[in-house]
Amino acid sequence: MATPPGDADEVDAIVGAWHRERPDVDVAPMQVLSRVSRLARHVDRVRKESFSAHGLESWEFDVLAALRRSGEPYVLSPGRLVAETLVTSGTMTNRVDRLATRGLVERQPDPSDRRGVLVRLTTAGREQVDGALAELMRSEAGILADLDQAEADALAATLRTLVRSFRVS
Repeated sequence: MATPPGDADEVDAIVGAWHRERPDVDVAPMQVLSRVSRLARHVDRVRKESFSAHGLESWEFDVLAALRRSGEPYVLSPGRLVAETLVTSGTMTNRVDRLATRGLVERQPDPSDRRGVLVRLTTAGREQVDGALAELMRSEAGILADLDQAEADALAATLRTLVRSFRVS
């Protein structure tokens, strides 16, 4: 499908150049995945700005958000946090240490396992993640402003189909 000249973007130029230079290679996947990649970079930048405005790094938001989404009393095991944030247990230990030092989370004994600990979101952590989330949603709504609701829903459904293939068991 030809793109009208006024609607072309940098990916169209890249794809066109590859068609010219390597007509033997089907570069059709670039039409989608190069745009997804570029969009991801823009979204990452917007997220970093939103989190930074609330004194958080992206990884800090991820951990605090996992705890906040868990509902009251905002407590998860380190293992559950690892599963929620897709990092290693060693990385999570370091992250919890750093967040605890800032007073955003605290460790507490696991009442069901004498050797275990749980991680609890503090009031300060909840206030910080709630503020960052509100900022993030304003920023992300701006990214989607050119789509109507039906287009946004269709895009979400299409992306869900692609993301499903990467499910971690």
